[in-house]
Amino acid sequence: MSDSHESEPIRIDTTTAHSARVYDYWLGGTTNFAADRAAGDAVLAARPGLRYSVRANRAFLVRVVRWLAADMGVRQFLDIGTGIPNENNTHEVAQAVAPGARVVYVDNDPIVLAHAHELLKTTPEGATDYINGDLRDTEKLLREAGRTIDFAEPVALLLFGVMHHIMDEDDPYGIVGRLVAAAAPGSYLVISHPASDLLPATQGEASKRYNQHVATGQRLRSREEVERFFDGLELVEPGLTQWHQWRPDQDDAPPGAITGHSGVARVP
Repeated sequence: MSDSHESEPIRIDTTTAHSARVYDYWLGGTTNFAADRAAGDAVLAARPGLRYSVRANRAFLVRVVRWLAADMGVRQFLDIGTGIPNENNTHEVAQAVAPGARVVYVDNDPIVLAHAHELLKTTPEGATDYINGDLRDTEKLLREAGRTIDFAEPVALLLFGVMHHIMDEDDPYGIVGRLVAAAAPGSYLVISHPASDLLPATQGEASKRYNQHVATGQRLRSREEVERFFDGLELVEPGLTQWHQWRPDQDDAPPGAITGHSGVARVP
C-alpha cells in the first residue's frame, strides 16, 4: 500500500462530517458517525430521493467496469476518489471478468485508509494497491500509481463522484487533462458528476446544505460543464447522459429521480 504517512497512526475526526462517510450513510453502509448522519439527513430533507441517485451511481460503476473489462479488454483501472469499501468494489467487478486485472485506488480520507485492507484483496493473477493521496497532487498520484499500472498500456481512469469536490480555483479541467495526457491511446476516461441543472427546485438547496454541514465542499456542474471534461476524446454511446441511462441493465430502472451527468470516452 502506497502511503507517505503509513508509519503514523490514522487520525479520524468523528465530530465533523466528511464526504466519504456521508456517502456511505446514503448507500446504507455502517462506516459513519453521528455527524455524518446528521449532515446526510439535512441534505435528504431538501432532496428526499437522493439515496436512489447515489445507489444508481454505484450501479453505473459496476456496469462500466464490467463493460470495460469484458468488452473492451481493459486490464488496468485507476479508481480515484474510491470512498469507503462497499459491495462490488472495482477490483471485485474487474477481476470477476479478468482475473489478471490490476487496480489502483486513490483517496485522501483517513477513514478510507483505515479500511484500505478491504481493497487490497486480489486474485493471484491480478494486483491491487491503495494510494493515500489527493487528486489535486496529480503528478505524485500518477508517479505512485505507476508502481502497479503501466501507463504505456491502456488504463481506465475512473472518476466516480469526485470531480464535484474539486473547486474551480483548483483547475478541475487541468487535472483531468493531466490524467488523460498520462494515459496511452485506447485508454478510457469515466466521469460521474452531480448536476446543477437537474431538479432545480431541490438540488440547489440540497447542495447548499451539504456545503454547510460537510467539511469537503462541492461544486455542482451543468451538462455543458461536465461535457467539457471530455474535450478531445471519443465519447462512447450513448454519450453524455444521466448515469442510470448509461447502458442500463434490465433491472436498473431507479424508482426515484437521478441528478447526475456521466460519460465514458476513449483516448484516441
